[in-house]
Amino acid sequence: MARVQLKRKRYVMPEKYVLAILTVLCVGFMILTYMTDIVSSLLSGIAGYTIIPFQNGLTEIGTKVTGRMEDLKEVRMVLSENEALREKVAELEQKNNELTADRYELTNLRELFQLNMEYADYEKIGARVTGKDPGNWYSVFVIDKGTADGVGVDMNVISGSGLVGIVTKVGPNWAQVRSIIDDNSNVSGMVLSTADNLIVKGNLQSMQKGDIDFSQLSDGEGKVAVGDKVVTSDISDRYLPGISIGYISSIKTDPNNLTKSGKITPLVDFEHLDVVLIITSTKEAGEAADETDN
Repeated sequence: MARVQLKRKRYVMPEKYVLAILTVLCVGFMILTYMTDIVSSLLSGIAGYTIIPFQNGLTEIGTKVTGRMEDLKEVRMVLSENEALREKVAELEQKNNELTADRYELTNLRELFQLNMEYADYEKIGARVTGKDPGNWYSVFVIDKGTADGVGVDMNVISGSGLVGIVTKVGPNWAQVRSIIDDNSNVSGMVLSTADNLIVKGNLQSMQKGDIDFSQLSDGEGKVAVGDKVVTSDISDRYLPGISIGYISSIKTDPNNLTKSGKITPLVDFEHLDVVLIITSTKEAGEAADETDN
């Protein structure tokens, strides 16, 4: 039997179809490219309205946070510097207070030294004021020296430029002093320029104006005047003679026309007493020694 071979007929696409397909493909690619640009532009627009403002917001927030952190850092530095300055100011104030106290004490010691030289004939010891009665004035006060240091009752106390008062009580390491401005104080005084005697009477009410009283001044010739110096009198039974008290600030004739009275401005600052000198001899002891010598 004879084999029959069948030949397939090869299909060949017409050129016009090939051209049409290529044309369609080209147009499709062109459309696709155009659509991609549109999508890209659309996405870019969407991003411009959403993502980019969000990013800008985050950037602005980050910038503000960074700036705030820098501000806080500067605040901490300023606070730290302020604290250091406060400590420095406190240290300087403390040093200034110490220097002021030292200068005040030096001034007092200089005054005491001058006072010591002025009354060089008397033996003296120094003492500090450790307490006082209530009020502004040192009318009655306590010092830190007593019998163990040779301090006794009726010893005269001086400070500044003159007489402070007298020792009234004494213990082993303390003593009480009544000043000449106290209401219970009486001192026999003398006008230095005329040798006329008077009585210096303590008066805390007068001290409010810076004065103390005097009375029983015999000045028949009218020689005593404002500004005359008053010292302790030779006839005083407890005060050593010649210790400065103050200056006459006012004077008037008493109703009896025989004596005069007035005010004395004391030489001692009785509002600020810190250190004093105690004359370690008494008027009575001195007179007894004079009688023994005679």
